[in-house]
Amino acid sequence: MDSARAAHIDELVRVSGGVASSRDPIIEQSWRRCVADHKLDPTVGREAHILPQERLRLHRDAMDEFLRMARFGLEALYRQVAGMGYVLLLTDSNGVTVDFIGDPTFDNHLRRAGLYLGSDWNEGHAGTCAVGTCIATGQALTVHQTDHFDTTHIPLTCTSAPVFESGGELAAVLDISALHSPEPKISQYLALQMVKAYVHKIENANLYNNFRRDWVVKLSASQEFAEVDPDFVLALDGGGRVIGFNHKAHDLLAENGVSPLGRSFDELFDCPVDELVRFVRSLPTDQRTLRLRRTGLPLFAQAMPPPAVSPRAHGAADHGEAAPLAEPLRAVSGGDPALKAVLTRAAKLVNTRMSLLIHGETGTGKEHLAKALHKASIRGAKPFVAINCAALPENLIESELFGYEPGAFTGATARGKKGLILEADGGTLFLDEIGDMPLSSQTRLLRVLAEREVTPIGRTKAVSVDVRVIGATHRDLIELVKAGKFRDDLYFRLNGAVFTVPPLRQRGDLDWLIDRLLAERASRDGVPAYRLTPAALAALRAHRWPGNVRELVNALDYACAVSDGGLIDLGDIPEPVQHSGLFQAWPSPEAASADAAPDGADPAARLRDTLRRHHWNISATARALGVDRSTIHRQMHRFGIVAPHRVD
Repeated sequence: MDSARAAHIDELVRVSGGVASSRDPIIEQSWRRCVADHKLDPTVGREAHILPQERLRLHRDAMDEFLRMARFGLEALYRQVAGMGYVLLLTDSNGVTVDFIGDPTFDNHLRRAGLYLGSDWNEGHAGTCAVGTCIATGQALTVHQTDHFDTTHIPLTCTSAPVFESGGELAAVLDISALHSPEPKISQYLALQMVKAYVHKIENANLYNNFRRDWVVKLSASQEFAEVDPDFVLALDGGGRVIGFNHKAHDLLAENGVSPLGRSFDELFDCPVDELVRFVRSLPTDQRTLRLRRTGLPLFAQAMPPPAVSPRAHGAADHGEAAPLAEPLRAVSGGDPALKAVLTRAAKLVNTRMSLLIHGETGTGKEHLAKALHKASIRGAKPFVAINCAALPENLIESELFGYEPGAFTGATARGKKGLILEADGGTLFLDEIGDMPLSSQTRLLRVLAEREVTPIGRTKAVSVDVRVIGATHRDLIELVKAGKFRDDLYFRLNGAVFTVPPLRQRGDLDWLIDRLLAERASRDGVPAYRLTPAALAALRAHRWPGNVRELVNALDYACAVSDGGLIDLGDIPEPVQHSGLFQAWPSPEAASADAAPDGADPAARLRDTLRRHHWNISATARALGVDRSTIHRQMHRFGIVAPHRVD
């Protein structure tokens, strides 16, 4: 044992026994906790504990939306310290590193030191360290070199600050660490101030994101920073009660350790709730002042009201109905219950950065839904770039997606190429048939999603990119993951939310879709209207549409092209569709009689009960009721019954 390590252990033993030292009190208290409470042996050095991917995924998934939002703060902070030898860690409230930015050329050294994704810095087994002690105390601090309990960590300098949720609970810890540093602890003072500043920004961003539809009040002791960088931020419900706050606001307003959550705004400030409107931005800042009742502290304020609600949306909410969908989403469906459930859920996520995954059979309109989500979002005016991952030659995927520098390889153009991902910057990147992307390209795509940056071929420095990613596939990605054909970490990056587009044969809005497509073609072709004879309409209704909406579009294009005078008869319908109509009339007399429940029973209740008893198996339900499968599907659409596994 070298003399420095022996001296460190000797000091640990003395301090844990109650002897005072020149260390900061927070360090001394942590050392004593490590021995008395955590039962750690100061003579035993411990290797960094890195969680396996499966366990790490559980920690990441538990805070997925927060991670996406906090990533902006990490990237902004890293730009301030890049090239100075620092690594950034974001851990959850248990001390597990769920996000990480560091110089990849030092990966092996960082991993051995525990400055890596998946590392566990809980004080209970890592000893005194910035993350673990920050969690134990709720305070920002620097644990510098020999401040560490474990001798393995003595070369490190680590500075952490707690990130609190808008309800006051600990959400995460932001840490900035380095493998090597100057000996004086004061050298990390600036690092401590920067970490605390960016934690404040992350907390504010999280609060704004969580309370977009509520009153938000910004408060500052400085007139100049009241709007751009407020010290204190509160969220209020419609009655003026506090429903969220950043940590500085908690410290300002808490009395005897009691959270301000639920307290009325006019209990806390000398301002009635009804007068919040006078603090909107239209007034000069110096006219927007109020005082804290408890201390008389003067503060400058800005009030941000919730977004205006249209009378139609307000009326829907009053009756317990969902708010109306944005026009691009409304245009996707003609009222089919299953598809409406998908659109209603998707509408809540249009303005998040969450990656989305759309499942559905070939031709169901997955790209159409992706475009509608893009148009309905705040990115609607930015590019929508669609990439068919199955159509790109494997040897060209990287150059097409990531671009390349001039002369990067034989055949590269003299001007280089921007790449499709950078083309989508600020907008939406739609990855169609993502299940068919080669594994080698999946690895690089994963980095784009994780780091939000692209490195074109032939370039050493990455380029930041801001894209919303929507993936689509007709394949079972879980099965591909099990077979080793699709990266599990990429799957979990993509499936922030999963939507399933029902096949056309299960939709109840076929007539609406036919009418809409015919109207579009009439406008395109300059004819007054395209009309269907009863026989042609019956054939379209009876067909099973294995090619889904794409097959319907082709069938109507053909019918419009061969029809006379805009009237589409049975002979104008493609032959495969005509033939299916001969075998399955719509609706048949038998089906119509089967649709009525016997003995005056509630037909919807009878069908729902039979479906449940047969575990939502359509074939078994049809046999039990003595009808065919198409009748069951028709009844389900009529009564708005959706199988549980199809509700997204």
